[in-house]
Amino acid sequence: MPWFVWLLAAAALGAAEFFTLTLVLGLLAGAALAAAVVAGVGVGLFGQLIALGAAAAAGLAVVRPIALRHMAQQPVTREGSDALIGKRAEVMQEVTATRGLIKLSGEEWSARALDESLVIPAGALVEVMEIEGATAIVYPRELLP
Repeated sequence: MPWFVWLLAAAALGAAEFFTLTLVLGLLAGAALAAAVVAGVGVGLFGQLIALGAAAAAGLAVVRPIALRHMAQQPVTREGSDALIGKRAEVMQEVTATRGLIKLSGEEWSARALDESLVIPAGALVEVMEIEGATAIVYPRELLP
């Protein structure tokens, strides 16, 4: 089998991987590329099929589990509004279950209390528990365990 046929198969599998994002077709494209190299060296069809099978098995058994494990991990650093969760803030206007204003990381944010029964007075220190859109959900620091 000529090497360019394997190269066309690798390109087709790579294009299919682009649309599916399963990583399986990409690894098979790499295996077809390995078969193209073996075919280019002059090895017969049986050797090409062995190279294809070995590269595919190695990719699926070794590379794919490692890649899936890395994709499942949470990023080490939080970005955007997620980075504000757990930060300390100062209450600028009284915070209730429905409204309030805090100073968080040098900016004024609308806020509301996590516990609907709480009324947090101006000047109190709070901790950001969640971010919902442009509103920080806060809880008083002195009540934290």
